[in-house]
Amino acid sequence: MRFHLTTFGCQMNVNDSQWLVRSLEARGWEESAEEQADLLVVNTCSVRDKPEQKVYSHLGRLRDYWLRNPDLFVAVGGCVAQQVGEAFWNRFPFVRLVFGPDGLAMVPGAVMRLFKEPDLRLSLLDFTERFPERETFLPEFGESPRAFVNITQGCDNFCSYCIVPLTRGRQRSRSSRSILEECRALISRGVLEITLLGQNVNSYGMDCGGTEPSFPELLTSIAALPGLKRLRFTTSHPKDLSDQTVEAFGRLENLCPQLHLPLQSGSNTVLQAMGRKYTMETYLEIVEHLRRVRPDIALSTDLIVGFPGETESDFDQTLDALQRIGFESSYSFMYSDRPGTRAACMHGKIPQEVKALRLQRLQSLQNELSQVHLRAQLGRLAQVLVEGPSKKQCASSADASTGGESMRGRDEAGRMVNFKAGVGFDSGKTLVFVRIVEAKKHSLWGIMEERP
Repeated sequence: MRFHLTTFGCQMNVNDSQWLVRSLEARGWEESAEEQADLLVVNTCSVRDKPEQKVYSHLGRLRDYWLRNPDLFVAVGGCVAQQVGEAFWNRFPFVRLVFGPDGLAMVPGAVMRLFKEPDLRLSLLDFTERFPERETFLPEFGESPRAFVNITQGCDNFCSYCIVPLTRGRQRSRSSRSILEECRALISRGVLEITLLGQNVNSYGMDCGGTEPSFPELLTSIAALPGLKRLRFTTSHPKDLSDQTVEAFGRLENLCPQLHLPLQSGSNTVLQAMGRKYTMETYLEIVEHLRRVRPDIALSTDLIVGFPGETESDFDQTLDALQRIGFESSYSFMYSDRPGTRAACMHGKIPQEVKALRLQRLQSLQNELSQVHLRAQLGRLAQVLVEGPSKKQCASSADASTGGESMRGRDEAGRMVNFKAGVGFDSGKTLVFVRIVEAKKHSLWGIMEERP
């Protein structure tokens, strides 16, 4: 029995898909190319309109495989599945399973049943009252030095533009015992870096009535695990980023100097309409605190342009904030209505051409800022966690003159680093020192050096 899985959307979706692959393989399934599969799984994202439309386009293309093989069927999961539900069956007859994020743990069993009962359709769309725990499938030893661990599901913030509370439900924190058990097991398999995942990790434990630790307390416990070299987390809501969490960047040696902190807009008027529950002034105070505690911290953010009612002055304030804070990178998008959200009913919608022009201006400024940050790394000796061979070649004469294999990995702040490993490089090495010699558009190049 063969399957193929396609993933759209965020890192939580990627992590969910990786779990599903391991779960199906543990039951005797084999991952294959689309054209050879008996089961096609699509894990979807509906945070914006464009990814949702990509899902419908992708399903339309999968129809051809079904016409050639009527025994094949499709499972659609993730946020679009939670949103659309069984209506998929009317439009796409080859879809026999729809499941939301909370239904993921039941998918392997549902798949086995569907293969035995070819006339059956199933939906797994109910939200659970507690964090939806699932079987743990650990990577093989040495498979990857990086891993992701979910600590929350859902969100309680209900920002006016965001569909996440409707598709992933209210926040439910995972038990700290389960989190620590999974982290220990991953480290025992050779994982050196763990990233904690959640829609808003900063509010971890707030839904548990005091039975679970706070987020900074959880960070401290995980950081203390023997063998863990690097710890990261995403995503953070500024209103819940406590002083204790900020101070952890200066206190915990293996907490990486990197933070993704969504701003969304530099205008207080727009932030209020978005329901973000912080001001630009508050956000700047957080940034100042972070840089006081950890001067080398790399900050990235999310930004939305063209929110209903956004004026040119509002947008200019976003550009000013981008430049003032000096983000190393940002994910920026044009606003799009999402069904069921308050913003979808707001007046003052911005024309598409205006949104597109604003996005272009914002991304152009971000590209300039990103280049400044990358060039600032020239000459630095970075510690790189090796991920594998590099597909890119360096134009630097210094680098080209050395022999050896080209490798890639990330430095402490999460920047992508491609480097020449030198002749006789031990592929089992995972943490190496690299002298940065060249800044590309989105990455760095360097030459491996011996530990100083």
